[in-house]
Amino acid sequence: MSITKNQVVSIDYTLTDNDGNIIDSSKDRAPMKYIHGIGALIPGLEAALTGKPVGEHISVKIEPEQAYGQRNDKLMQAIPKERFAGMPDVKPGMQFQANTEKGQVLVTVIGIEKDEVIVDGNHPLAGVTLNFEVDVREIREATAEELAHGHVHGEGGHQH
Repeated sequence: MSITKNQVVSIDYTLTDNDGNIIDSSKDRAPMKYIHGIGALIPGLEAALTGKPVGEHISVKIEPEQAYGQRNDKLMQAIPKERFAGMPDVKPGMQFQANTEKGQVLVTVIGIEKDEVIVDGNHPLAGVTLNFEVDVREIREATAEELAHGHVHGEGGHQH
């Protein structure tokens, strides 16, 4: 069986940047399970896995356009500190949900200047070329309930 749309796929992976720094890994954890073809993975990784069988190992470099996109400086904004009233000790690295015209967006505090908090609405991996080492562990058909809910159920998936 090879990976196609609407299948539950179980993978082990290690994600690094171009300098070899590990960004994320399933090592020392259970394999990651997802439903293939519904947008659960970044487009470049999903495309690289399509058609691969159980036991396959892939090494793939994914450019930002097929991952989290290029950085957009327009997504950085200075917000008056007073808008953070009730949140003592706002520091760089903290993340908040912001309501925008496009819905909720996760923003990261990147600096504090006098009376303003500087936030960045880019995904933390925007503009980063991603390098994946992936081993395909299991493939099975997704159940109708999993497809309706948009996620894997049971061990390694969502528990209802």
